[in-house]
Amino acid sequence: MASHIFHELFIHLNWHTKEDQALLNEKLEMQVHEFLKRRSMDTKGVYFHGIGGTATHVHLVLQIEPFVCISDLVGDLKGASSREINARERYHALEWQRGFGVVSFGKKQLGWVLEYVANQKEHHRCGSVMQRLERNIGLADP
Repeated sequence: MASHIFHELFIHLNWHTKEDQALLNEKLEMQVHEFLKRRSMDTKGVYFHGIGGTATHVHLVLQIEPFVCISDLVGDLKGASSREINARERYHALEWQRGFGVVSFGKKQLGWVLEYVANQKEHHRCGSVMQRLERNIGLADP
């Protein structure tokens, strides 16, 4: 990290599959999550903390340096992941919906945010989702 600037920029990201289709079956989900993790870790100024999701969306927990443009980062992650998965599997195996959600949080909240992201399927099954971390501009907000 940059040694001349103090920063603790933690973000939670989420985005959905096109038309909220359940495209992320068990096989695809594993590939997508691994790709997004690796791509995040290979991106300058981005530090990966966690990933989770359901068949219709992904959640990422990252720490970023101040020079990282969030919209460019998300565009790269979404575009690169769909290109890679579609090349491996088949055309249109993975398509993302427009938009994304981003929420910043403090270092003290990292533990519960990671736990929330890791347990996405359970939260959605039980109806215990946190609306703030589920919001996405590509979807109609409640």
